[in-house]
Amino acid sequence: MIYFLAGGVVLVLLAWMRQSGPRLRRREWRLVAGAISLAAFASSAFVAIRGGWSPAVILFLLGMWLASVTRVSPGEPKPQPEPTMADHHARQLLGVGPNADRKEILEAYARLIKLAHPDKGGTDGLAAQINAARDRLLGKSGRVS
Repeated sequence: MIYFLAGGVVLVLLAWMRQSGPRLRRREWRLVAGAISLAAFASSAFVAIRGGWSPAVILFLLGMWLASVTRVSPGEPKPQPEPTMADHHARQLLGVGPNADRKEILEAYARLIKLAHPDKGGTDGLAAQINAARDRLLGKSGRVS
């Protein structure tokens, strides 16, 4: 009789999980799994006392699995810093050589930003890359707006 009850509880919980959608798959799943784990341990002890060792082992393993599911997650991963542009890539993007001075870099920047600026029909991403290349080659102190 207890097996029918346990099966009915599992079916009701599965139906409830499908209806509640993503909310149950987050925080509430841990609470439900913890409660089912406790019920599985209690059922396992009851069945073991009655002499049913095979179902007791299965219920115990089910309880252990559910208890392992309820452990706390480590949290949100730390955001990775955005990779900085390498000098070689910045020079290639601006079209200047390795020996280019400040004036050449600024001229190349002005020429390219006129074409790639969002106000002139360019894209935000390309303009941001050109700005990053200029900043990389000129350094923070040589930044020109």
